[in-house]
Amino acid sequence: MSKIRKLYYFDKKNMQEMISFLNNNDAFISNIMFNPLLPLHHLLPLRLKFLPESYVLKDKNEIKGLITVAPSKSPVKRLEILRLFFEENCYEDACELIQYAVSKYKAMGSISFIVRVDDSLPDLLRVFVSKCGFSQISYERLWRINIPEVLDFDRKGFREFRNSDAASVLSLYNEALLPHFRPLLSLDAKDFRENIFKGLSYFTEYKYVLEDKKSKNIIAYISIQTSDNENYIFDIIQSGWVDVDIDSVINFGIKQLQKRQKKFNIFVKTKKYIQFGEKYEQLFMEHKFERVQNQIVLTNSSAKIIKEQVRSGKFTILNQFCDGVVNVPG
Repeated sequence: MSKIRKLYYFDKKNMQEMISFLNNNDAFISNIMFNPLLPLHHLLPLRLKFLPESYVLKDKNEIKGLITVAPSKSPVKRLEILRLFFEENCYEDACELIQYAVSKYKAMGSISFIVRVDDSLPDLLRVFVSKCGFSQISYERLWRINIPEVLDFDRKGFREFRNSDAASVLSLYNEALLPHFRPLLSLDAKDFRENIFKGLSYFTEYKYVLEDKKSKNIIAYISIQTSDNENYIFDIIQSGWVDVDIDSVINFGIKQLQKRQKKFNIFVKTKKYIQFGEKYEQLFMEHKFERVQNQIVLTNSSAKIIKEQVRSGKFTILNQFCDGVVNVPG
C-alpha cells in the first residue's frame, strides 16, 4: 500500500541513491529538499510560504517518487511544480504525486499551478493534460550563449535593480505578455521585489534595469539566475515602445558575471507568450546560439485563456536542464 508524506531529513540517503545520476545532486538535495527551516515552514499559512516543499511516494520502505512544489512571491496566486522524480514508465506514481500536490495546495487557497515539461517527455505531458487537469498554453526555450570576448557597448543607463523599480518592471512584464495569456501569467509588483528571505532562496539572482537616456524611464529588465553558481540563465523583459539593443544587454550581463568568477555557462531564455519571443529567437539563430531545451508551459488554474486571434533503476526527471552541460574550459 503506497502513501504520500512530507520529505524528512532521514530520507536523504535514499534520495541521494535515487537521483545519484545528477551532476549537482548534493547541492540540489541540500539546498532545496533538506533546508533546516522546512519543518517549521510546513506550518506556515500559504500566503507566507517562501521555500519549496517536497513530498515522497512510499511503498512499504521504498521511495517510489518525489514532487517538489515551489511558491512564487504570491503563493496564493501561483505555485510551480519545480521537480518530479519517479521510476521509469511508472506514470501512475507521477499522476498520484501531481494530484496530491494540486489538491493539497488548492485546499490551502492557491488558485493556479504552473509546470514546464520538456518536449522530449511526451508521455509525461499526457499525464499532466489528460489525467491531472493541466492545459498546454505556450513554450519556453533555452539557448546556450557561446561566451565571446565582450564587445564594447554603451554602459550608460544600466544599473542595479531597486525595489522602488518594481512597479515599472511589472508594467513592462504585463504589457509584454500577449493579451490572451495575461489572465494566466500576469504578476504582481511583489513578484519583483526583494524580500527579507532572499538569502534562503534555492537560487541566486542578479537583477538590473536599463533606463532611457532622455526620459529616465525603465526600458528593459535583466534577471540572471543560477542554482549552482556555474550555469546562469538570462531573462530579459523589454519595452515595446523603445528600441532596445539586446546584444548590449547580453554583453552587459556577461560583464557583470565576469566580475564575479572566471568560469561559467550562460543561457538565455525565450518565451513564446511574450511579444518579442519570436524576434529574440530569430536573433539568437542568426548569432548561432545553440538551442538546448524546449519546454512546454502548462497551467492548472481557475483562469481561462480567451480564445481570440491576437496579432503580434532508471528514472524520469522533470526540469533538470543542467544535466549533461559541458563546462567552459578554464
